[in-house]
Amino acid sequence: MNSTQLTAAPKRKILIVDDDPDLLRLLSIRLESANFEVESADSAEAAIKFVSMERPQLVITDMRMQGMDGIALFERIHRSVPTLPVIMLTAHGTIPDAVNAMQRGLFGYLTKPFDSAVLLEHVERAFQFIPAALRNPETGDWRADIITQSPVMEDVLTKARLVAEGDASVLIRGGSGTGKELLAHAIHNASHRSQRPFVAINCAAIPELLLESELFGHTKGAFTGAVRDHKGLFQSAIGGTVFLDEIGDMPLALQSKLLRVLQEKQVTPVGSTQTVPLDVRIISATHRDLKEEIVAGKFREDIYYRLNVVELVIPPLSERREDIPLLSKYFLSMLSGKYNRKINGFSPDAMNKLIEAPWPGNVRQLQNVVEQSVVLCTTSLISSVLVQNTIHIEAEMFVSLEEGKNRFERDYLIRILKITEGNVTQAAKLSKRNRTEFYKLLQKHQITPSLIRQLP
Repeated sequence: MNSTQLTAAPKRKILIVDDDPDLLRLLSIRLESANFEVESADSAEAAIKFVSMERPQLVITDMRMQGMDGIALFERIHRSVPTLPVIMLTAHGTIPDAVNAMQRGLFGYLTKPFDSAVLLEHVERAFQFIPAALRNPETGDWRADIITQSPVMEDVLTKARLVAEGDASVLIRGGSGTGKELLAHAIHNASHRSQRPFVAINCAAIPELLLESELFGHTKGAFTGAVRDHKGLFQSAIGGTVFLDEIGDMPLALQSKLLRVLQEKQVTPVGSTQTVPLDVRIISATHRDLKEEIVAGKFREDIYYRLNVVELVIPPLSERREDIPLLSKYFLSMLSGKYNRKINGFSPDAMNKLIEAPWPGNVRQLQNVVEQSVVLCTTSLISSVLVQNTIHIEAEMFVSLEEGKNRFERDYLIRILKITEGNVTQAAKLSKRNRTEFYKLLQKHQITPSLIRQLP
């Protein structure tokens, strides 16, 4: 192998934090001479800002600093990025504080003064504890479909990369449209099962009568319409991953059968007495609070703990707004090509509208808004008016059931009063309600019958 074929090993990035510029400089020299990439921050506040924008692989911080101290910095980092190791520099008088912090997850501490050999020994030990898959997070395309620059989302992906190394069942929680299936696929891509099938099934989209057959398969003649043997999704995924989307919508009767499959690692097709051994990894997802579903008697507690060996929570788009410009530009590029439109981007006001919108439908809703904007745009830039209109149209599709019911009731009452020209008795009779009940509905929606007569 000649020199042109060799690629340099990726540098390991360390953030050092101290309000003493001389110590910062000394630490930088020592670590850079050992081939580490070093970034520095002169306060805990500056360090928090750095970590929110760019992820180091290790943080070394002094304990005593002006403003926020090292312990408070560690707690902030550990709360938001628990997989990021932190080493504390401490004087002898603060060793008890450092020991207490280690019980809460601090990787280690060094007492001052310390020599270079001891420092590098601690740093190397920290990097040894970082799983190999995370030492160079840029390698591979396992997460290529997940577009993000959010530290919160990056932490979810870090955990996902760790989880991918084993076979533990994973439960992904997140609102509709957050990208739960994309994350499940990324875990599959990063696992030793990546060359085997990834089989996804939406438990809420398949009729209950067909769900058991779809999951576990059936034999010919097992039921009306079963004209041939059907392997089912679990058998189709042998060696790979089964993704059970919206697991919270699975009927209780089927939950008990799934539990048996998980316990025995084998499946019995409908209509058969023969079992088939299974080697699959289970990833499930839901937008529901399964603990509430358990209390309500709608979800089995035993299967919950089988599925929820590791839980990953995808934050809503409203909590990762730094991703909105990145996602919007990505969707614009993709959709401009799809519709053969020459659109250069969003106006500044349009982008502000996108960033500030509530996004109850998360990333899926954002994609829909960008797609509608691309289809309707007649200029080289998408305007704020166009974005606002499409956001409003999309928002109408993401109202709660209660809000939708209230809107329907109000519109219905106004329409029926228009028909009767404000006559409440006739309106109540048409709506098959007594006058007292009808008046209560009018009061609830603050509708005055006499004003209805004046409407066109």
